[in-house]
This record gives sequence, C-alpha cells and structure tokens, in this order.
Amino acid sequence: MKNLEWKAELRDPNLARLICKKIGASRIGKIRQTDTYYNVARGRLKKREAIAIERGIGSPEPIEYIFYDRPNEVSPKVSDYTIYTHDEVVQRFGQAPLPVWLTVTKVRELYLLNTTRIHIDDVTDLGWHFEFEILTNTPEDEELAPGRADEIRTTFLPALGEPLRGSYSDLLAQHLSLNPDA
Repeated sequence: MKNLEWKAELRDPNLARLICKKIGASRIGKIRQTDTYYNVARGRLKKREAIAIERGIGSPEPIEYIFYDRPNEVSPKVSDYTIYTHDEVVQRFGQAPLPVWLTVTKVRELYLLNTTRIHIDDVTDLGWHFEFEILTNTPEDEELAPGRADEIRTTFLPALGEPLRGSYSDLLAQHLSLNPDA
C-alpha cells in the first residue's frame, strides 16, 4: 500500500482543530499509540499498540506491525508500507526477537477528509505535531495526491511550524542523543 505523507511542527492545535471543522474533516477519535521501532536492515518496522480514548474510556485496538520505506525529505513523500500480523513478522524477519531501537508514544487526534487522514499528534518528549496521509493506491489517487497535499499544507499553514524531514522516531533519537539524561 502507498500514501503521500507530510509532517510539521504544530504551533496551534486548537486552530488546527478549527480548520478541520471548517473544511469538513470528520473527527474519528483520539488514540493513544505506542510505536516500538526495531532495527531492521532496510526500511523501518514498528509495532503499533493503540488504545482508543474518549471521555476516559479506553478500548484496545489490534496490534499492528507496520513495515515502511520512504525518503527523509521535507516535501510530501511517498511511503510504501505493509501491515503485518505477529505471525507474518516472524515469517518475514525470523524467529529471534528483533532488536528494539526505541519507542515513540503519542496521543493522536484522527480526522478523515475523503482519502486523507489528518493527525494532530501530542508526541511524548517532542510536543505537538501535524501530519497528513493521502492514500495513493490507484493511478488516479497518485495523480491527484500532490495537488491535494499542497492544498492541505496551505490550508493548515497558519497553525503550523517548521516541516519535518523524517519520522517521530528520528526526532526522538536526536532528542535523546542531545539530552542523554532525559
């Protein structure tokens, strides 16, 4: 599966929520996600454990293993990803436990606008961030995605800070190396 995605710092989460409402994005919910990243030879592999949280009620979602490969660049980038079960990960990567690289924890507010997922993320140790993912599984989606990406970036610009080149795992790794006692 593929999507076109982009991340940025989020300076004003409340403004981003208002923009979501204004453009007609449907609020899906709030999710606490723990992503455990493993050291693999190529790409990235993370185990995602998620709990839907609303009004103090927590509901666990199925555990997913997400393998993806994408360039680290500031502009919107195509992410090629596969979602695996635990058994499929064992088949693909072997029986031995995979070495853990690091863990990213966040609370994600998820919105949906057509084939675009909009995320307002409060990432532990990193603060607020904004991300969108535009599904590009058909040739038509691939053709339309860059224009949609530009439109979404422009629409949310008043709430955003600097765009991000890599993933939250890259930012956290950098943060931890700069602040080893943190």
